[in-house]
Amino acid sequence: MLKLLHRTPVRSFSALLVRLRVPAALAALAVGLMAIAQQPASQDMPPSQPAQPAAQAASAAPAQDSTAAPAQAPQADAPAQSPAAPAEPAQPAPQQPAAPAQNTQSSEPSAPGQQGGITEDQLRQMLVGKQLYLRGRYLDDSLSFNEHGVLTGHSVQGSYTLCLVQIDKVHITKHKVELIGARYGLHFLGALPYEDPTKAVDQVKITPKKKVLHITIDREVVVKPKKVKNKEKGKDARATAAKGAPGTAAPAADSEPSEPTDADETKAEIAAAPAEERPADPNSITTTTSPAHATQVLKDALEKIFAPGLDEQMMASMPEFWKLYYQAAAAKTDFRPKDPSVLMQNTVDTKAKLLTTFEPGSNEYAQSGGVAGMALYHAVVSPDGKVSEVAVARPIGFGLDENAVAEIEKAKFSPAVKDGKPVPVMLDLVVEFRIYSKRTAATGTTEQAAKPAAPILPGPYSVEHPPQPTATQAQQ
Repeated sequence: MLKLLHRTPVRSFSALLVRLRVPAALAALAVGLMAIAQQPASQDMPPSQPAQPAAQAASAAPAQDSTAAPAQAPQADAPAQSPAAPAEPAQPAPQQPAAPAQNTQSSEPSAPGQQGGITEDQLRQMLVGKQLYLRGRYLDDSLSFNEHGVLTGHSVQGSYTLCLVQIDKVHITKHKVELIGARYGLHFLGALPYEDPTKAVDQVKITPKKKVLHITIDREVVVKPKKVKNKEKGKDARATAAKGAPGTAAPAADSEPSEPTDADETKAEIAAAPAEERPADPNSITTTTSPAHATQVLKDALEKIFAPGLDEQMMASMPEFWKLYYQAAAAKTDFRPKDPSVLMQNTVDTKAKLLTTFEPGSNEYAQSGGVAGMALYHAVVSPDGKVSEVAVARPIGFGLDENAVAEIEKAKFSPAVKDGKPVPVMLDLVVEFRIYSKRTAATGTTEQAAKPAAPILPGPYSVEHPPQPTATQAQQ
């Protein structure tokens, strides 16, 4: 019998009793006692926690052997161990994903995109006390720009010599930047083209007392990032509820568009803000979740509005006669006409002569600042007696050169003649600017003296003014 058992393995304890031909009653009693003896061992396994640290401290190979052992255990033990096996991994599973989810939400405000917002102190360091040019050459003392540096409304434009500004105060609100300063005019002191014009220029404050230059620039609005993860969870919850109750699917879809967008919230916030803090162009305001992006938009707007000096962009926007002046100054030479066939006055048989008399008008800035004197200009007279090219030789500034060039271009000349033919020629024109008063206005022609003498002060360049008394001279 022992040999039979050795050759044929016994699969269970009950089968062993059958083979030993034990009576059924005794066999049932033995199986019951065996099951009772195994229950304390199976119940003690889950609460015994010291077994887990020992399994973690052991190597990977023994851990696999220990798990393989219960797999080969008798089938009678399987019902007792199967509920306990999933209970152990189920405890850490819900806790591990919960911790990182809380960390991601708390780290959103301190993300890199939330840093970099500009402050008033930073703007003061960039602007206050520095003299800048208005690129647009705007002459109004109250200017408003949108967040991209584009002027809102309208302003008269004039000479760059009247658009030097100095910022004295900076104030930032959520929707715009407010700059307070003064305007300065450039008065040239008679530098020749081959001299440095920046060393022969006087900067005169032209903003009246008790008045200021007021500039506002709209800002891109920074909004808090919305919690997208919570929305996704809400969508999942609604989708789960919709499976159990199909009738709730339509209301869930209709409820999503009811949430206000960033643009709607920004418009409502702007409408509720005080009038002095509202942007100049509310319709063009954009939103962002990154203060660094809003700062860059503001810096780009400042670069578009102001120029720290006469850079390439500033020079490109100037009239041609100013370009020729600065090109000659950079080359330290005198003006040269574009056409090389243009002759000088002293090389022709008959010189060109001015047929019309004129005196370019002044403006309110020069009159209030007491700017007067003479300026020199080069003019190229074509064979038909018209002026084809003008360049500044010795400017006066304060916007008076623009008036002089406009009058020179309209002047009529008798053409120069060489060998019996009209030829192009370059000549120099000296223009005198005066300060007008009742005393100077009374001096003029007989017909003008008979009329009531009343001084006329020209306005901005966009307004045409009556011709002033003539004082133009021609140099040979």
